[in-house]
Amino acid sequence: MTGELIVLKWGGGLITHKSDECSPDLESIAELSKVVNTLISEGNELILVHGAGSYGHIKAKKSRLSEGDIGLIGQLEAVAEVRKDMLELNRLVMKDLDGEAYPPHLWATETGPDFHGKLPLNPPLTIVFGDVVDCANNSWGILSGDDLVLRYAIECNAARVVFAIRGVDGLLTAPPDEGGELIEEIHGRADYRGSHSEGIDVTGGISLKVIRAEKIALSGIEVYFVNGENMNSVYNACSGKTATGTKFFSRNA
Repeated sequence: MTGELIVLKWGGGLITHKSDECSPDLESIAELSKVVNTLISEGNELILVHGAGSYGHIKAKKSRLSEGDIGLIGQLEAVAEVRKDMLELNRLVMKDLDGEAYPPHLWATETGPDFHGKLPLNPPLTIVFGDVVDCANNSWGILSGDDLVLRYAIECNAARVVFAIRGVDGLLTAPPDEGGELIEEIHGRADYRGSHSEGIDVTGGISLKVIRAEKIALSGIEVYFVNGENMNSVYNACSGKTATGTKFFSRNA
């Protein structure tokens, strides 16, 4: 298929090494960029949302930025540092891409799926990312890339949404080390058990992605979870072809 609008999420754990602060996975970024460029060359329009991984979560967790201004020493400096780090990660993401990036702290306020701000678009490739944004009541908060995915998908009437994650082919019935099996199709709510890096993640990890995926599917848009280290899976899912992974079927189709 060509000429479609696709929302693609690169998980932060896919494009960075999450255990080491500000450690990019340049090989992964380069390979994923090839897929994006191929999809655009075929006439598609993409909205690329990327996560923070080790460029945001570690400092944000340490300074409790998701709680807003709680008077913790160094919080204000941490806000500036995380924003700067995210701009650096975004620069690496854009290295092989010909698109326009829109840092959310420049156009969005508040957090969650009802954040404020007109969604910027620059066809054929718009790039946004999870960020620390201003909030009226708490001074600041963390706007998750998964909430950006939700809003872009529904408000721009995307053909499909693809979450590219690291290490697994999709959603599993249990974590891999517990022998979890791939859930290939979901027609309602997801029955899965995922792992969450409590010591790092500040935006809900895989659980938030699943909640947002369920809402997107309810709006009539197919959603895929695929292994972002398998470029065939990423490409096929974005193209609406058969792909190894988890497919949320649109609920009102």
